[in-house]
Amino acid sequence: MKSVMYKILKMEGRAKRAHMETVHGNIETPVFMNVGTAAAIKGAVSTEDLQQIGTQVELSNTYHLHVRPGDEVVKKMGGLHKFMVWDKPILTDSGGFQVFSLAGLRKIKEEGVYFASHIDGRRIFMGPEESMRIQSNLASTIAMAFDECVENPSTYEYAKKSCERTTRWLVRCKEEMERLNSLHDTINKNQLLFGINQGCVYDELRIEHMQRIAELDLDGYAIGGLAVGEPKEDMYRIISAVEPYAPKNKIRYLMGVGTPGNIIEAVSRGVDLFDCVMPSRNARHGHLFTMNGIININNAKYMKDDTPIDPECDCPTCRRHSKAYIRHLFKAKEMLAMRLCVTHNLYFYNTLTEKIRDALENGTFEEFKEKYVDLLDTRI
Repeated sequence: MKSVMYKILKMEGRAKRAHMETVHGNIETPVFMNVGTAAAIKGAVSTEDLQQIGTQVELSNTYHLHVRPGDEVVKKMGGLHKFMVWDKPILTDSGGFQVFSLAGLRKIKEEGVYFASHIDGRRIFMGPEESMRIQSNLASTIAMAFDECVENPSTYEYAKKSCERTTRWLVRCKEEMERLNSLHDTINKNQLLFGINQGCVYDELRIEHMQRIAELDLDGYAIGGLAVGEPKEDMYRIISAVEPYAPKNKIRYLMGVGTPGNIIEAVSRGVDLFDCVMPSRNARHGHLFTMNGIININNAKYMKDDTPIDPECDCPTCRRHSKAYIRHLFKAKEMLAMRLCVTHNLYFYNTLTEKIRDALENGTFEEFKEKYVDLLDTRI
């Protein structure tokens, strides 16, 4: 029997403060998942660091771990939790997004996708069953269904065909996941499966697809294929249109989003879970989030600034180091620059969702949104 319970604790409009129980611990939502694609956060941040900065869920990628070190290796090491020494929930992305991002290297057929490995060019096949097997070997808490992330813009006709195929693939994912969870040598027999809503920027396709996949009674529902180049107004419109059609008693996940402002807007439309490489990627280039907006630590004005990145921040970086020192580390090309800044940005995102949860509990989310939705995305 799967150990999953999702409970809405409080609502303000469509925004939800909720709680989810999993076999690897509880998740308080809204929450931002920290992205460690190849079972590590880029920027030399360890799982021990993640424990200290309030990370609830770590996200790793099926395709990358299948290519290296190999999912069979991870299984022999006792699964991803043991391998990377992390005792909280892990979500694994299905590899579907790589179908999109490695566009030049793939061929999509009904049975699945043929890839050329981005590492050595060897031919790889991944379909719904293969993705489920790999994720079962990784033994993550939550497995994502294998889908096609359609590029934007795409024609209505192509998007419709792709949605239909993604639905057929989802049925295969569910059947295979049920089989894998029943095997005696499966590490995590309580692995959860989330379905992914697609349909490009076409409201009608999005709604139709969500209605169809809602019938499959999965453990959670994701909105995929957004934040791939469409205007943010389109993204907000799609979330508003499709969210009411997801099952009321299931968690909602907006994949690959986004800026602090995007997260606040999506929470107001009913989303629980988020992930994005933005905080870690931006940090590695010195672009840092604060409660007053975004700063570029490389600017000359910080050369002699002895204040922390954000005076309101209680992360390990802000407790100890000045802007001047961090700027110096970047100029000297020291690896520590990235480590300190990635730690700060992830702490900022983790704390942002904590502040959102507090606002929802206090019934002040609308005020919070009004104050911060634009401010946090502003460069200062």
